[in-house]
Amino acid sequence: MFDFSFAYNKEALGLFAIALTLYAFFPYIRSIHKGETKPHMFSWILWGATTFIVFLAQYSDEGGAGAWPIGVSGLITLYVAGLAYVKKSDVTITKSDWVFFSLGIWSLPLWYITSDPLWAVVVLTFIDLVGFIPTFKKSFTHPHDEQLGFYIIMTARNFISILALQNYSLTTVLFPAAVGVAALLFVMMVIIQRAKLRSH
Repeated sequence: MFDFSFAYNKEALGLFAIALTLYAFFPYIRSIHKGETKPHMFSWILWGATTFIVFLAQYSDEGGAGAWPIGVSGLITLYVAGLAYVKKSDVTITKSDWVFFSLGIWSLPLWYITSDPLWAVVVLTFIDLVGFIPTFKKSFTHPHDEQLGFYIIMTARNFISILALQNYSLTTVLFPAAVGVAALLFVMMVIIQRAKLRSH
């Protein structure tokens, strides 16, 4: 258990993180409708399921305002997963995508086995990162299929949600920190790949 004492208003930070979540998602969803963004359905299904379950684990560990944006993000992410399916926005699903997706889906029930929310968060964080692999692979070869601004804002949102937490423990911090770092690495990879394409 971490014992930090901050002077800022955690509720205000939680609301700000929710505002960032909405600000990031609305243009992203609009770009899907326009056919400009092509999300990988498997990634978004896993992200939606894990994010919302982590919210429940954070809430049970008294995460407070820092858990709010995670819950909102989980619900919207599930909507994006449904939208990706309806739009059939990514039809290049490979055998390895099926492997990662199956690994994630079959790992989800593991969080019920543990009575400690920490282990649930550890498992779900792993699943969420596994869910990133299909999107990472797709964007490595097609770096213009994703909206970088979305991932930049979501990276900032995750670290702000950590600041808004009212109880600091591995249970409440691990997921937003790991996903924030993964999103940051994704942004860096896409920038590099786009630069390579421009140089050819």
